[in-house]
Amino acid sequence: MSDTKTFLITGVSTGLGHALAHTAAAAGHRVVGTVRTPADARAFEALAGDTHARILDVTDHDAVHRVVDGTERDLGPVDVLVANAGYGHEGLFEESSMDDLRRQFEVNVFGTVAVIKAVLPHMRERRSGHIIAVTSMGGLITMPGLGFYHGSKFAVEGILETLGKEVADFGIHVTAVEPGSFRTDWSGRSMIRTPRVIADYDELFEPLRDWRIRAAGTQPGDPDKAAAAVLRMVAADRPPTRLLLGTDALRLVRAGRDAFDREMLAWSELSASTDFDDVSRSA
Repeated sequence: MSDTKTFLITGVSTGLGHALAHTAAAAGHRVVGTVRTPADARAFEALAGDTHARILDVTDHDAVHRVVDGTERDLGPVDVLVANAGYGHEGLFEESSMDDLRRQFEVNVFGTVAVIKAVLPHMRERRSGHIIAVTSMGGLITMPGLGFYHGSKFAVEGILETLGKEVADFGIHVTAVEPGSFRTDWSGRSMIRTPRVIADYDELFEPLRDWRIRAAGTQPGDPDKAAAAVLRMVAADRPPTRLLLGTDALRLVRAGRDAFDREMLAWSELSASTDFDDVSRSA
C-alpha cells in the first residue's frame, strides 16, 4: 500500500499501545513496538503483520537512543512515533512520597521526552513525521487522589504543545492523544496505589478508590476503536494538536473548561487590576 508507514510505539504489551500496534499492523503498516520482557517480545512478534519487538525501559535514556537509531538504521525511517509507555499512580498528596513523585515523572514525563528527543533529529532532517504522545483526559482535568499522575500528564501536555510550535515549519506534526476511561489495565496492573494512613481523608477518598477498583473491566471506552480513531487521525492532512478519546473525556473536559471560564470571568476585575496605571488607561 502506497501510504504504508513505520510506527514506533512504546509500551505495546497491553492496553491502548497493544491495540494500536495490532490495528496498525493489520492495516499494513510496519510496527516497531517496545516491551519490557523477552516473553512480551515473543508475543508481540507473533502478531500478524510486519511487527518488530524491541526490549526497552524508557527510563534508560541511552537505551532509548540505541533503539531509535537502530530502528532507523535497520528498518528505515520512523514516520510515526507513539510515546505510550507509562503508568498511573493513585495516592493522596499528603500520603504520597517524594519517591512516588520521582518515579511517576521518570516514566511518564522523562521517558516520554527521551523517546521524542531520540526520534526528533531524524524527523527534522527529513522534514516530515508525526509525534504522538498518549497523555490522558487527566492531563486537562483533575480528580482527587491522582495528583502525581495528573502532574505528569499536565507536564507532557505543556511540553507537546510547545514542541508543536517549534517544529511546525519542519513538516512535523505533534499530537497529544487524551483518552478517557478505556477497558485497559490502567487501574489494575498498570496502577501503583499508595497505602492509606490518614483517616481524615477516608470520607473523600475511600469511595473513589473503591470505584476505580470496581470499574476495572467495565469502562466505556473500546481500545480497538481508540486505535482505529488514532489511525484515522494520523492519515489526516492536518492532524489536531489534541485528540480526546471517549464520550466521558469530552464531557468531563468540557465541564472543566466551563468551570475555568466561569472562575476567570468572576475574578477578571482583580486580575486586570495588577497592571501599571498608565498601561490600564491606554488599554
